[in-house]
Amino acid sequence: MSPAGVPDRWRSVLPHLAEPLPPDHTPQTASGSGVQVNLPMELVRQSVRPKEFWDIPAEVVDAYRAFRPTPLWRAKGFERAVGARVPVYVKYEGGNISGSHKLNTALAQAYYYARAGVKELVSGTGAGQWGTALAAACALFGMKCTVFMVGNSLRRKPYRGTLMRTLGATVHASPTTLTEVAKQAEAGVNSLSLAIGEAVEYASRTEGAAFCIGSGETYSILHQSVIGLEAADQLAALDAEFDAVVGCVGAGSNFGGIALPFFASAAEAGTEPPLLVAAESSTTPKLTRGTYAYDRTDATGTGPMEAMYTIGSSYPIPDSHSAGLRFHGAAKVLSAMRHRDEIAATAVGQVQALDAGRLFTRGEMVLPAPESGHALAAAASLAGGGAEGSNGLLRAEKGVVVCVSGHGYLDLGAYQQLLDGELTDEAPDPQALRLAMGGLDPVDGARQLTGAGAGHGR
Repeated sequence: MSPAGVPDRWRSVLPHLAEPLPPDHTPQTASGSGVQVNLPMELVRQSVRPKEFWDIPAEVVDAYRAFRPTPLWRAKGFERAVGARVPVYVKYEGGNISGSHKLNTALAQAYYYARAGVKELVSGTGAGQWGTALAAACALFGMKCTVFMVGNSLRRKPYRGTLMRTLGATVHASPTTLTEVAKQAEAGVNSLSLAIGEAVEYASRTEGAAFCIGSGETYSILHQSVIGLEAADQLAALDAEFDAVVGCVGAGSNFGGIALPFFASAAEAGTEPPLLVAAESSTTPKLTRGTYAYDRTDATGTGPMEAMYTIGSSYPIPDSHSAGLRFHGAAKVLSAMRHRDEIAATAVGQVQALDAGRLFTRGEMVLPAPESGHALAAAASLAGGGAEGSNGLLRAEKGVVVCVSGHGYLDLGAYQQLLDGELTDEAPDPQALRLAMGGLDPVDGARQLTGAGAGHGR
């Protein structure tokens, strides 16, 4: 740790994996090559080298000091509200301009891209937290920023767009009329995969621009390790006992950031790690009902095919307020660990998630994002009677650590629907899930999951 208490090194889990990650598959286009993403070599190295500790550039550490270390506390009011049997400790990442953990990797990526000579960063965003974080990082490092935001989410949260534009970004509601991938998409498709696909296409044809992604890549999970590293020190200072760590999962950077440093520490010490629980949306149940297969990460169909737990990139994900969780697949690092029983998962509906967020707001005076509500709902179950999960009943016996990944001040429309009794959950269509996963190439030894309680254990 640096003298100010801000980590000055990131910690990678790669050296502690039982075997290397499965290699990507690059599909071939008619011209013979896929879309090329201009990735700085340092990010490439962070994705593939089994090096445990990586020095954080001084400029990035300086930027972190504006909002790090982030607070951790025992949520006694929340414990009382949910009838917890064991303590619940909260690590809160919402106190920065983006309102979420996304700024941790946005600052690092903008630094590396700027050093590589890139003038403009382009990306897709779901709930808008990543887009806001990237806009802020680009502003800090003197770069242009273009964001394709899931249209339904932007219409619900127009002030996300306002904030990004205030930071200097250009914001487009996806699907747009600017890209071929959007023109060829099925009518009514409105997903993060499509927004990312538009960003990939736009960046590939724009001089001086590069596509930039904020969640599922191995290097972005590495950058998020500051969350878990800080949390470990803060918990030690409190002499806190815990045996479960929880985070919500879209593609996986928030969960990876809070959970994987604990896994690495246990592996290094030769001890049993805590129960690591990924809380996903029941509308997008890749880790509880998906298959471990090669799938595309965006809607272009020309980027690398990665080994991931997925419900299929063609699956029409039901609409929900948790746009940041509406991604069809999980990061390849987390997927590999899920396949080896090293992490567990549970699916949470948005009504349960927002109700947990309501209770947390009353008990702790912090309004969580809907995505974070999924983690809080899972933490409440773990600390109470147990949560239905990927290896049966998941339960904490000592204490739970949960990452509240962001604030919900731009999500009050969702809470209004909850309070008015208008919020509902739309269950995934089993037939549509089967069709979306049916043509995928399974990773060796993988099998499709069939329900929230099916699949591997911890």
